[in-house]
Amino acid sequence: MKKILASFVMIILTAAVASSCLAGQSETEVRQTLAKTFPGIKAGEISSSDIPGLYEVEAGSNVIYFYPEKGLLVFGEIWTKDGRNITADKRARLAAAKLKDVPLDKAVKIGNGKNKVIEFTDPDCPYCRKAAEFFKGRDDVTLYVFFFPLPIHKDAEAHARYVLCAADKRHALEEVMSGKYDQEKVEVCADEKASALLKEHMDLGTKLGVKATPVFWINGQYVAGANIPAIEGLLGKKTATHTQP
Repeated sequence: MKKILASFVMIILTAAVASSCLAGQSETEVRQTLAKTFPGIKAGEISSSDIPGLYEVEAGSNVIYFYPEKGLLVFGEIWTKDGRNITADKRARLAAAKLKDVPLDKAVKIGNGKNKVIEFTDPDCPYCRKAAEFFKGRDDVTLYVFFFPLPIHKDAEAHARYVLCAADKRHALEEVMSGKYDQEKVEVCADEKASALLKEHMDLGTKLGVKATPVFWINGQYVAGANIPAIEGLLGKKTATHTQP
């Protein structure tokens, strides 16, 4: 009986040690194991998660999880007990690191304020329009607008191209955001450069992990949706008449 018990304890200790070793693998070791187990996954940054033995893996614009001990991939979101989405936070940090490569000269630039705001918007999205109305009242913002029209809005791409075709892009953006062309058709834009620019906007949004609109990076801090209290918290409360340089 003592021999059986000793053997059982040894098995448990061996398993615990093995698990501890796996949990402490280097990024290189985890990457090699992942590449061998799931060769189709193109991994970017890999780091340990708050769960021992589970690793965060940057896969394109997504964050997935790898458990090398069992060779398992986990797709989903990890939440804390106080309602914080750890996975979303990680995606935001990864995207923020890529902001330095965002070609701001490709955006529709509005204003010349001290606060730098990068926005991805859909011109037919009601929440995007709510955000647009908010920013019209600020003179302390430089807003860089990129378009990310969603498939659920059938005219959104046409409206985005209309803005990108316009000589006065700020005015054209205000027109579509006001709902002027919800019933009235916009002038068809056949400019190939505008279509190519729209594709650049959408590809950039995909690279940054944009899945819905609007999304913002306010002085580098990520905000999802027209969360006006969160946006004001980053900008500071202020009411002013917006001026265009």
